[in-house]
Amino acid sequence: MKDKEIGILLGGVSAEREISLKTGEAMYDALKARGYRVQKVFVDADIDRVLRQTTIDVAVIALHGTYGEDGCIQGMLETMGIPYTGSGVLGSALAMDKLKSKELFRLYNVPTPSYYAVRRGDLSRLEQIHSSFGFPSFVKPRSGGSSVGAGAANSLSELKQRCEDAARFDDWVLVERLIRGREVAVGVLDGNALGAIEIEPKGGFYDYKSKYQKGQSEYHFPARLSPTRYQGVLNLAERAVHAVGATGATRVDLLVTSDENEYVLEVNTLPGMTPTSLLPKIAAGAGYDFEDLCEAILERATLHRGEALPTVPEDERPSRVHSRVPAEPAE
Repeated sequence: MKDKEIGILLGGVSAEREISLKTGEAMYDALKARGYRVQKVFVDADIDRVLRQTTIDVAVIALHGTYGEDGCIQGMLETMGIPYTGSGVLGSALAMDKLKSKELFRLYNVPTPSYYAVRRGDLSRLEQIHSSFGFPSFVKPRSGGSSVGAGAANSLSELKQRCEDAARFDDWVLVERLIRGREVAVGVLDGNALGAIEIEPKGGFYDYKSKYQKGQSEYHFPARLSPTRYQGVLNLAERAVHAVGATGATRVDLLVTSDENEYVLEVNTLPGMTPTSLLPKIAAGAGYDFEDLCEAILERATLHRGEALPTVPEDERPSRVHSRVPAEPAE
């Protein structure tokens, strides 16, 4: 890879743009320090035009959320013949869609909290739909990350408010049974678990603030579990990654209860790579420093030909558009 032009795709148009910029900057600095030829490619609505005029051989996807983590940018890179990091189109889409991933978890006997989904247009019937599902419940957008639009509900009035908040970010809202337990995350590389970390948020819920502001959470690596249970959590995470068809570096979020049950919440195909992010903490415990981890992610860049259209040969790619690309994002 040292002789290739590496493009760090960062920014994006989702609610997680700020975190993506931090992830991208950190990965840029790490790969540049290792001697790679890297450049930042700021992603906005005109990313197709930008990619055609920016000469890169490999794309490091440092995006989060809609249009970055859901298979959209992956599909564009497939058609342009540019190898990229992370999961392919299908694995990205399935993992991002919390409803479909939970259906796959059930198919593969991966335990996950009971749930139902409701469309934004059906929120007026929420009381009828929720019916005997009960409380406490947990609400989140069907697609999204970083706990944006997510929160607990202990009553019907809270449920309605939470659903309205979540519906600002997605046409569908997912309502889960709230499980009381320890929050544990497992880092997975190429389908093999690196380790599990336990998160202890000071606010009680690992929300956006707890994730990205220093000092808002405590972390325990390895997670404070018995050896047998710890290994069971690692195995469960590997099964979850396999269920959605994710590849590369991923993170699986779980809940571990006091009555010896574990539940998978979701698989993250493009985990955060900020100073407070979980995957770098887990990888450090497995012997990877941050630069090692970024290099390992880069080395796995590929085209997922089995999931998307055939690769377009270099001499048959669309001609690049000659227009100005801002060197930095607009203020």
